Amino acid sequence: MATPDLLFNLRNLFYLGAYQSAINNSDVPGLDADAAAERDVIVFRSYIALGSYQLVISEIDSSAATSLQAVKLLALYLTGDKVGAIASLKEWLSDSAIGSNPVLRLIAGIIFMHEQDYNEALKHTHTGGTLDLHALNVQIFLKMHRSDYADKQLKIMQQTDEDHTLTQLANAWLDISVGGSKIREAYLIFQDFAEKYPMTGMVLNGKAVCCMHMGSFEEAETLLLEALNKDAKDPETLANLIVCNLHLGKASSRYFSQLKLSHPDHVLVKSTASAEDNFERALQAVA
Repeated sequence: MATPDLLFNLRNLFYLGAYQSAINNSDVPGLDADAAAERDVIVFRSYIALGSYQLVISEIDSSAATSLQAVKLLALYLTGDKVGAIASLKEWLSDSAIGSNPVLRLIAGIIFMHEQDYNEALKHTHTGGTLDLHALNVQIFLKMHRSDYADKQLKIMQQTDEDHTLTQLANAWLDISVGGSKIREAYLIFQDFAEKYPMTGMVLNGKAVCCMHMGSFEEAETLLLEALNKDAKDPETLANLIVCNLHLGKASSRYFSQLKLSHPDHVLVKSTASAEDNFERALQAVA
């Protein structure tokens, strides 16, 4: 008889972006050592998602398990210690005793994806082994505009557990990337999440992006404003509101100012700054 998955709800809260709820509901009784270690990884990754990097760095000491040390590296990287974090990461990955640790490989994939070094990321994630790694591979391949390879990863996930939250999320990401009639299928996946689990900014953004693809910008705006109420600084909500308002003919400067202040490295901020520089140079050339 299969033993119950005591971390099922905790994992779902994390995957769907309910990070504070994951932290609040992390006191799960009856966990063995492996499950307790996985629980701790989820909790500390939730703190990272909420921007509490220093808490993670101070709470995880040098005696902690490899998986937690890897999570601490991610926190260090996100505080700005990129060179140090990447140097430690490469050293650990080359250590035969711990280099194959799935959480270490996952964190390596996340960090190198942040670096936009997708080939280096795939070096550590491509063999998969866990649904988390396959889901990250889907994201990496979509960043590389290789939906064909992303589809192969999704098929592996579906063979492992078709109903798993990560499998469904990866399916929605791929559907949005492919576009066309697949957008409706992605919308239904996010709608299913909204009916089963607490509504999160991630799910609201997923539905809103689908609405924008389908031309329903008013509905998208309603969803995004609801997401903004949950987290006024969420970069994806702000970025999606900027795009949505441009389509609706509404002013988006306030959202752009918020995005620029809270997330100056966001791709939308950088691409806008680049476009403005190019425009200025073009003006000077014809002046």
